[in-house]
Amino acid sequence: MKIVLLEPLRVPDETIAELSLALKDKGYDFESYSERTTDPKELAERTKDADIVIIANSPYPKESFENADQLKLINVAFTGTDHVDVKYATENNIKVANSSGYATQAVAELTIGLTMGVYRSLAQGNEDVRLAEDFPGLIQGQEIHGKTVGILGMGDIGLATAKLFIAFGAKVIAYNRSESQEVKDLGIEYKSLDEVLSESDIVSVHLPLTDSTKHLLDAEKLALMKESAILINVARGPIIDNQALADALNNDNIAGAGIDVFDTEPPLPSNDPLLNAKNALLSPHIGYLTDEAMVKRAKIVFDNVLAFLDGEPKNLVN
Repeated sequence: MKIVLLEPLRVPDETIAELSLALKDKGYDFESYSERTTDPKELAERTKDADIVIIANSPYPKESFENADQLKLINVAFTGTDHVDVKYATENNIKVANSSGYATQAVAELTIGLTMGVYRSLAQGNEDVRLAEDFPGLIQGQEIHGKTVGILGMGDIGLATAKLFIAFGAKVIAYNRSESQEVKDLGIEYKSLDEVLSESDIVSVHLPLTDSTKHLLDAEKLALMKESAILINVARGPIIDNQALADALNNDNIAGAGIDVFDTEPPLPSNDPLLNAKNALLSPHIGYLTDEAMVKRAKIVFDNVLAFLDGEPKNLVN
């Protein structure tokens, strides 16, 4: 049985050595690659003899594993699996697991960071201070306290984010397909999507990307938001029609946006509409990327492998 780590997991080599020791002690062959690649042919070469592969967020199309006759599990070191051809894997009896939960706190905290960044114009303030004698003056911001925050998607990350906003003194309302008593016990009221969009001062997106959520926030839905409202997206870029968002920002239909996810992974093409949108604070998809989250992720990944080998697979998505 051969297990292959196809790309680095952003933890020290010592951590990988420690976590892989249990596999080696059981007599399994473990191989890891220290350089990331997005070349399907190179990924296919790395995959060809594997029974189990571990991949993070590099695209993993069927071309990368369709000739891997021994492959039994694609172990995704990421919460989302839309970069993996899960459909083809399922059709060929290959299981796919994810690492849900490793970045819950990290993403929730970045949501607060982006909100404060937009409300207090932190990026602009940094540039202004560096102008020295040409300093243009102070920017007056806003507080989270007392605002109504609309959470779209009340899974683990949405719930963790809601708790942080409540700690700041905000009122939280939520849109979700199902309702949870834990959420209600926090004083959070479930509402329709249109109600959340129209009533919120801050809208924070925490939905998965599916056929039904792609461009869920289009021009029509964005038009429901207050002119004074801001939009935060740390989930998946295509949930929002980003051309429509750029238009809403440039036309002052909403006041600002904090965006960590895009239609493609950074670096963005020069014609991406958000690059020239007013009052948009952009971060390069780092919501999940903290020292603590990376260690949690690595532990979950290797736990997935051991569970699968023991005949009790965990975190399967197909």
